[in-house]
Amino acid sequence: MPDDAVTHVLGIDSGGSGVRVAVARADAPGCSAEQPPAWSSSPTWSPPLTWSSATPATVGDRGIDAESLLARVLPAARELLREAGARRFGAVCVGAAGMATLGDDLRARLPDALADAFGVRRLALAADAVTAYAGALGQRPGAVVAAGTGLIALGAVPEGFVGGLGGTYGESSTGGASGTGGASGTGGASGTDATATGAMTTDTTATGITATGGDTRWATGGWRRADGWGHLLGDCGGGAWIGRAGLEAAMRAYDGRTGGSKPLLARLEAVFGPATGLPGQLYPRPDRPAVLASFAPEVGRCAGKDPVAEAILRAAARHIAEAAEAVCPRLESSEVALTGGLFRMGAPLLTPVREELAARLPGVRVTEAAGDPLDGALCVAAALAADGLRLPRDPALLSIV
Repeated sequence: MPDDAVTHVLGIDSGGSGVRVAVARADAPGCSAEQPPAWSSSPTWSPPLTWSSATPATVGDRGIDAESLLARVLPAARELLREAGARRFGAVCVGAAGMATLGDDLRARLPDALADAFGVRRLALAADAVTAYAGALGQRPGAVVAAGTGLIALGAVPEGFVGGLGGTYGESSTGGASGTGGASGTGGASGTDATATGAMTTDTTATGITATGGDTRWATGGWRRADGWGHLLGDCGGGAWIGRAGLEAAMRAYDGRTGGSKPLLARLEAVFGPATGLPGQLYPRPDRPAVLASFAPEVGRCAGKDPVAEAILRAAARHIAEAAEAVCPRLESSEVALTGGLFRMGAPLLTPVREELAARLPGVRVTEAAGDPLDGALCVAAALAADGLRLPRDPALLSIV
């Protein structure tokens, strides 16, 4: 590679838990192909250089405040670029929670700011659900379920993917991966973005797909989403949902009502104190979903010896599988990846989730996410730098400027 060639890309992940920045080689394994980044698979490749802040991006009247984000990101990116020994970035991807509904200021200011600072001419602005997808599956067709405090499922058929059974990438019926556009969308909840128009599909470039089982929902490719509506309207099976169900079972046991769980009541009292004091602790909190989700691991710990806790996790698994089923393209090569902190609960949740997915999506491979949203941002940036980005463009989910 010539000395003056572009060698590195920049990925930025902005979410409710803070801001992260990474610089990686543009030609790292998996970055510009169908596979997600695979830093550990090749001992000759160094992992990305990273910087992080636990302070989330500021949100104001214009949504996510671009000036405050740039004030932290630009110095960090300059230092990482220097450490990498590179001259400039071939492309940048910014993945942000709230990009669809709160990203107007980012869309207005980031292109010029990054061009002035680094000479960037290729920029992807993505919802965090999209970077989670790219980090989990790269640019392969399938579905990703991201579960933490909340829950969202996102499915995609990349542009240029042709054929239903064992499909490959090639020239699509409308000229390959050059098409853009699609249905507009707005932000979801719990740190995710997708359509909020009442429809679940966001269609983009036609790909000539013939799916198995007569499924015509993916005839035009694009993105599909399920849930992510927040803890009051959805996020079914997520951490807040499990935690709330566990606390309800504990309160039922305290009252002597059916459906109660004495083991969960004991855990409630160990974590929060007397049961009668829980409403006063919970209801005034602005972070109620996070407080509810903090009890989900207690449900997991009780599941092995408490049938009520086990039933809660089985119900959560059904919700998770339903969301995946709603968005997963019916292609022989489709995969479902599970990502997010909730799945660190392990076997008490993963075992029933895998059983439900096997029943609802027979033949679809279930896999752990290869990487996280920051890896996904690097994957998108590297693919963009190499003119190989196949993930569907969408004005709300993934725009190229």
